[in-house]
Amino acid sequence: MEFKGQKLPPTPKLGDTAIVDEKPLIVEQESEPHTHARIKMDPKEKALVRKLDLYIMPTICVMYFLNYVDRNAIAQARLNHFERDLNMAGNEFNTAVSILFVGYVLMQVPSNMLITRIKPGIYMSGCMFVWAVVSTCTAAVKNYRGLVASRFFLGIAEAPFYPGATYILAIYYTHSEMATRVGLMYCGQLLATGVTGLISAGVFAGMDGLRGLAGWQWLFLVEGAFTAFVAVLGFWLLPNTPDDTHWLSAEERKLVRARIERDRISDALGEASAWDGLKQAFGDKRTWLFCFMQMFHLSACSFNAFFPTVAKTLGYNTTVTLLLTCPPFVLAGAGSTIVGWSSGRLNERTRHITITLSIAIVGFIIAASTLNTAARYVACFIFPVGAFSANSVVVGWASSTLSQTEEKRAVVLAITNVFGHIGYIYGAYLWPDSDEPRYGIGFGASAGFALLSICCAWVVRMLLIQENKKIRASTTGNVNVYSY
Repeated sequence: MEFKGQKLPPTPKLGDTAIVDEKPLIVEQESEPHTHARIKMDPKEKALVRKLDLYIMPTICVMYFLNYVDRNAIAQARLNHFERDLNMAGNEFNTAVSILFVGYVLMQVPSNMLITRIKPGIYMSGCMFVWAVVSTCTAAVKNYRGLVASRFFLGIAEAPFYPGATYILAIYYTHSEMATRVGLMYCGQLLATGVTGLISAGVFAGMDGLRGLAGWQWLFLVEGAFTAFVAVLGFWLLPNTPDDTHWLSAEERKLVRARIERDRISDALGEASAWDGLKQAFGDKRTWLFCFMQMFHLSACSFNAFFPTVAKTLGYNTTVTLLLTCPPFVLAGAGSTIVGWSSGRLNERTRHITITLSIAIVGFIIAASTLNTAARYVACFIFPVGAFSANSVVVGWASSTLSQTEEKRAVVLAITNVFGHIGYIYGAYLWPDSDEPRYGIGFGASAGFALLSICCAWVVRMLLIQENKKIRASTTGNVNVYSY
């Protein structure tokens, strides 16, 4: 790879053509989008990125952690006579898991159309407080119908968070920085799935029957109260737009805007209304490919809400089972962060998705093929690491590819998340009690979904190669092109 001339330009253009300590630089027009050079980032910009990481990432990671703690509390509650207390039978538990995603899906797109018109930090913190209240109220349900209602409204309240969080990251970070940050955020979800097992083990062992409440009721109360506390802190910590974030100086605000403006792909459009953004997103065939890629990917992750149930087939008591659910997700969190960093560093997407989901397929096959305790627990490490590590790459790729306007990007993030969580709606029925203990249906379907997601990634890659050729043919100057 060669640079034009002997010296770098004084104000290099950011884009997807090369990566330099997570900062792209101009390269020759013929260069492939995944080439990179190791040249230091400007000190002021480096200091800004560190400050953004200090304020934004811990807040969003903790909030996303609690998002999944509250959502997945039902999975742990199942191990504490939850179904018996609510007189549930048959597939009613599966329906209670599934119904959350119906409310979640219905609210996604309207929420992200709205977030471009209001202060995103305040909006998301408010939604978080509402879902904390709804989650806490789950402790008061007395029957299956009450549980279904509670879960449906929890889905509506939680819907704005994930696409809203990725939208905030896209406001402040460049394309090449996104995958690492989304990976860190996603790490919060994975740690939540694991740590909730530790929390539940302690609550069930020490509080079951305390003041006449079951352990599962205390679980919803404790976790919901802590979520409400963090939501209040979010009103001060989460950023809004760069011009309306109190912890940024005037110079830093200008630098944030300049970074994102220079980072635009060469086919970027001007300002648009929320409805224009909706039409742009729906009219782009790449949107639907990313939607199916994410739907198949998250369908492969449907084991998430049933992981404690699967772990119970190892033959241990409730406390040990809950403790065993933690290590696989801690490892998956580390894997997600490393893969996101690697994808951003190398500016490569397709092969990262292919490798990680192939690892997941191997894990699913091992888990479905044996009931040996040691082999099955090893598989319980393999398939979460592979399946979850791809998420940050998919989301970051969609955000950078379909960001011709802010409004389009916000809608795209919502639509891809909607399609992804449709997978969770039907995925809840792939793990019936009748398939215990092998759960061949769930593991087999998950392997198939992972393979379909890989296929979608390669189709997108071929389309973007063609798009890059058109962009390069349209100008004789230096251009920003799509990464793949």
